[in-house]
Amino acid sequence: MLEEVRIQGLGVIEDAVLELSPGLTVVTGETGAGKTMVVTGLGLLFGGRADPQRVRPGADRALVEGRLSVPGGGRVAERVAEAGGELDEDVLILARTVSAEGRSRATLGGRSAPVSLLAYLADDLVAVHGQSDQQRLLRTDRQRGSLDRFAGEELTKALKQYAVAHRRHREVSEELTELTERARERAQEADMLRFGVEEIGAAEPVPGEDAELLEEETRLAHADGLRMAATTAHEALAGDPASDVEVDVSALLSAARQAVAAVREHDPALAAIGDRLDEASYILTDAATELASYAESVDADPARLAHVQERRALLTSLSRKYGPTADDILGWAQDAAKRLSSLEGDDERIEELRAEAEELYGRMDRWAGELTRIRTEAAERFGAAVTEELTALAMPHARVSVRITTGEEFGSHGRDDVELLLAPHPSARPLALHKGASGGELSRVMLAIEVVFAGADPVPTFVFDEVDAGVGGKAAVEIGRRLARLARRSQVIVVTHLPQVAAFADAHLVVEKSTDGLVTESGVVRLDRDGRVRELSRMLAGLEDSELGRAHAEELLVNADPERAYPAV
Repeated sequence: MLEEVRIQGLGVIEDAVLELSPGLTVVTGETGAGKTMVVTGLGLLFGGRADPQRVRPGADRALVEGRLSVPGGGRVAERVAEAGGELDEDVLILARTVSAEGRSRATLGGRSAPVSLLAYLADDLVAVHGQSDQQRLLRTDRQRGSLDRFAGEELTKALKQYAVAHRRHREVSEELTELTERARERAQEADMLRFGVEEIGAAEPVPGEDAELLEEETRLAHADGLRMAATTAHEALAGDPASDVEVDVSALLSAARQAVAAVREHDPALAAIGDRLDEASYILTDAATELASYAESVDADPARLAHVQERRALLTSLSRKYGPTADDILGWAQDAAKRLSSLEGDDERIEELRAEAEELYGRMDRWAGELTRIRTEAAERFGAAVTEELTALAMPHARVSVRITTGEEFGSHGRDDVELLLAPHPSARPLALHKGASGGELSRVMLAIEVVFAGADPVPTFVFDEVDAGVGGKAAVEIGRRLARLARRSQVIVVTHLPQVAAFADAHLVVEKSTDGLVTESGVVRLDRDGRVRELSRMLAGLEDSELGRAHAEELLVNADPERAYPAV
């Protein structure tokens, strides 16, 4: 609900504050006092078009600031939080400025925000019906949504069933399109994977084989040198009968052991050294034995070397394509086999998806037809109800109807386009609302529509500008009564010049001119009961203190008391 609106530098308004209440609030005042600027300001606050010509002469900018109570866990609060704004104890502050040069800025919950965000939030906050600014229900998507809610539970259930089928059909169609459109790419990928798997399979690499082959190749390539080194080392350690070398390490070590062994019992320290010489002798003997065995095992095998080099070349070729090591190559082959299995199963998957898409299409078609039937029936009831309301609103010959156009394409809400049409008189061709009525008529049409939609399409706040233009007498009373009924469900703000309408208000604001013809800072006044009598008298007779006018004003207020949503002020 709107709690307060401040307007500065807009049109004839220099500085005005509107304290708003639940129920029906009327705004009245003399011609040129700035009543319509109130509606213009509300339009700006909720994302309306910024016209720099509306900026008050001499002012740098126009400012409209609003304070709204907003449920903390609702969609509006969530959207404000996403934009970086904050609520102050479930109160949202909105602001909009328009400079004389035409620049426009908006703030939301203390943070700068795009003007488009204000317009987006307006769908959940306010419906503005002005002489030149009809919003919300002039949009066909909103008309469809409102008609769907008016149709009730039957349509809601059918729409849920349709939405499930439509959502799944879209998912299936997207997957099917991807699979069929990428058929060539998938075939190329499968060929490449199949070639790689077959090439690796033919080579039959073994885990760790590449490292083992490198070691073997190095050994074979240096076989002569390795054998010569082992033989020489063996001779140095253990000697060789066929060699001319008379002294070797084993003989020298044996001589050392014998020298120590002869006297070791005389000194424990020398005995310990003797033990180490014994140990060294054992180690030396083992090393000599192993060197002899190694020298005999080393064999220069050119055929084996060629085979190893050929095998290493094959693995190197594979490593350039599939991975740096034999383990990596085998891992690639495993992954490729899995992917290849998936690709080769796509044809079967395509057939499954096509069958499912066909079944879902049939379900969508059935439920879309059911939606059309329910909407058509609801449209008849709705058109008749609005037309009946218009009769009481001084438009007895006007007729509102709903045109439902069923297309071939399935959308998120079926195949229907919904448009409200108005024929202002019997011989007129039904046209879209904004084309079939003048400004004042359109406001009355919108009032009739909102009254019929009330409950089915709840909006927290409605704003009407000159909804009573061109009417009077009994029709004006009926307009006031319907505004009061609408105010039982929502906050309603009405700019009016008719006392019959103003009498139904729960709160009455008057815009007063200053002596120089401008609205001053205190230009908007909230009236008590006596003040309302004086203002209604002025509106009736042009005289605030007319005894006859005051009596008539009192009568209007008394007659309207039962219709008010809140106790009379």
